[in-house]
Amino acid sequence: MLAIFRQEYAHPPEELNSPASKDRRPKQPDQIVAEFLSSDPHNAFTMYGDGAVLAYIRSSSRLPYSRLFCGLDDVYCVFLGTLDNLSALIRQYGLSKNTDEALLVIEAYRTLRDRGPYPADQVVKDLVGHFAFVIFDRKSGTVFAALGSDGVVQLYWGIAADGSVVISDNVDVVRRSCGKSFAPFPAGCMFHSGTGGLQSFEHPMNKLKAMPRVDSEGVLCGANFKVDTYTKVNSMPRVGSSANWAPLSQ
Repeated sequence: MLAIFRQEYAHPPEELNSPASKDRRPKQPDQIVAEFLSSDPHNAFTMYGDGAVLAYIRSSSRLPYSRLFCGLDDVYCVFLGTLDNLSALIRQYGLSKNTDEALLVIEAYRTLRDRGPYPADQVVKDLVGHFAFVIFDRKSGTVFAALGSDGVVQLYWGIAADGSVVISDNVDVVRRSCGKSFAPFPAGCMFHSGTGGLQSFEHPMNKLKAMPRVDSEGVLCGANFKVDTYTKVNSMPRVGSSANWAPLSQ
């Protein structure tokens, strides 16, 4: 699968962009899409928006997981993998028994968007199985991507020549498209363009730290991102908590 979003839709961490990419000549989005589709044109499908592209090639027997694509009310989703608790989630959201994983993720996203407040990390944490997905909400211009923590499905992202974000499960596609400005998408994490960017859905109160990546030639690449167990996201202090030792007024 392949997803490309212009900068106004998605702002990935700055550490993903490597200065060394100038020497490796990253490609333009239209060139990236054309090369991706040419690998299997009879089984490929694309969705073009204003500055956004979702493309996928139907599942093959060589992959240990399925690929699904669907759209509903201008919300589009590419889903990779399977959910072990799909039936339970279908009942939870009151959906048809024929609902697949991609449509369920769209419904979960719409619940998060329209009927909140539901923390985004909790919505993703409810998904049990091996999975990755990318959602594009065409009306709001929101990008929402996540990768499960079990390591079965892999996801990579990088920066194209025009600054667009490139996301794919094929590392060769991202490497050829983004030069040195690419990295693995961190497992157990999600990226939401409307609510703070990249964060862990397993440890939402912990910050992510960027670890520099160096290739076999000693050239700095885009960073790896890992949960920092020593730093926490600032939250509103509770009265009477360790952040406020003043006695409560009588």
